[in-house]
Amino acid sequence: MVVTMKIGFGVPVSGPWATPANMVRVARRAQELGYASLWAFQRLLYPVGHPMGPVYRSVQDPIVTLSFLAGVTEDIRLGLAIVNLPFYSPALLAKQLATLQDVSGGRLDAGLGLGWLAEEFTASGVPMAARGRRAVEYLQVLRRLWTEDLVSHKGEFYEVPPAHLDPKPRPGPPPVLLGGTAEPALRRAGELADGWISSSRTDLSAIQDQIRIIKDAARAAGRDPESLRFICRGSTKVREAGLPGRPMLTGSLDEIRADVERLSTTGLTELFHDLNFDPEMVAPGTDAAESMRRAEEALTALAPS
Repeated sequence: MVVTMKIGFGVPVSGPWATPANMVRVARRAQELGYASLWAFQRLLYPVGHPMGPVYRSVQDPIVTLSFLAGVTEDIRLGLAIVNLPFYSPALLAKQLATLQDVSGGRLDAGLGLGWLAEEFTASGVPMAARGRRAVEYLQVLRRLWTEDLVSHKGEFYEVPPAHLDPKPRPGPPPVLLGGTAEPALRRAGELADGWISSSRTDLSAIQDQIRIIKDAARAAGRDPESLRFICRGSTKVREAGLPGRPMLTGSLDEIRADVERLSTTGLTELFHDLNFDPEMVAPGTDAAESMRRAEEALTALAPS
């Protein structure tokens, strides 16, 4: 399979197969097979009775997971897709991600989002209102903390007394990638970020429309749209061939490989296969050993050439 996109893989973070040993096995095997990146996502809470499904029932922390994997890998990139800004103070997240960038040797891709689950906001002690304005200010403070020797900030949402935050991320700040599906979120990615990460529910047959919105926003902001990264979270589900009305990246390994080739023509720069969004792999009570067997088969079959 020859594609221009870089190909990554989601490490086990959801469900019974998300054990430290399996994380290491997947991470090292992906690096060995030439994958460009490893990815983890965040789910803080699973509210009682919520219909979001088994994918989110039990999820490991992504920053801790990637910090752990930084020590057992050498050159594969480590991606957060995503962590939600409102659940952290800017200073705390700046410190954590600066350290992760340092201990990984500069391999971090910082995917950030606004959050959408009301119960997580309640548990974090922050309101859901004005998330867009909050994110704009947050990113300004985050970048200042990473680059300026002395930072002092008093804004609408955040305050930083005159202070130093050291050490700075080495060899430099990680790329900031934004999530989001609504048009304001897409525009924000084009105006402010180094790239965009699609959601697990994105209609991949129309992903080029979202890329166009982001590029138009970048252009209007005086930025080069071709410098941005466009990353597809591939909710990959291996099934039998020929399923009627199958969504992209669901089906046989041959069908999934063909889907990847089609997606490489949409303007995407990267795609990562994420088996954590397959209920057959992660639902409570699933056999962790069988999930790993299936994951290792897919990891080998879908490896970049």
